[in-house]
Amino acid sequence: MNFHQLILNRTALLRQARLANLAYAWQRLDAFATRIHRARLHGQVTLRLPDPEADRPWPVLLALEGSQSVIEEYFLDDEIAELADILAFLSDNHQVAEFTFPLEELAGHYLPGLQHELGEAGIHVGQTSPSPEDSSRGHN
Repeated sequence: MNFHQLILNRTALLRQARLANLAYAWQRLDAFATRIHRARLHGQVTLRLPDPEADRPWPVLLALEGSQSVIEEYFLDDEIAELADILAFLSDNHQVAEFTFPLEELAGHYLPGLQHELGEAGIHVGQTSPSPEDSSRGHN
């Protein structure tokens, strides 16, 4: 593909990249929701996005109800970072610094909207298989 072709296809490529990111967000949020459901995790949590100015270079998932150690048992640092990236991507307000939500409602809050937007683009969200990291975690 030459330079001019790339420029001519820019709008379509941007749309395709957005749809790919929405599909990825749906898949990962579905995997997180499956883990949350299987582990019977619940309660209000706050996901704080990274803020180097506040001396917080990494996102943090804080249990507002229940035990923080349970959150740390079920979510690795890189998974919390991935969740933060996904929620920031899906947020209409790109200035948001944190998200507070009932952990058990994560799927119900985000998946229907994602499924609708993907469906509007002609993309059918079928049954997904569990991701390898979810099936190998070994938590009951």
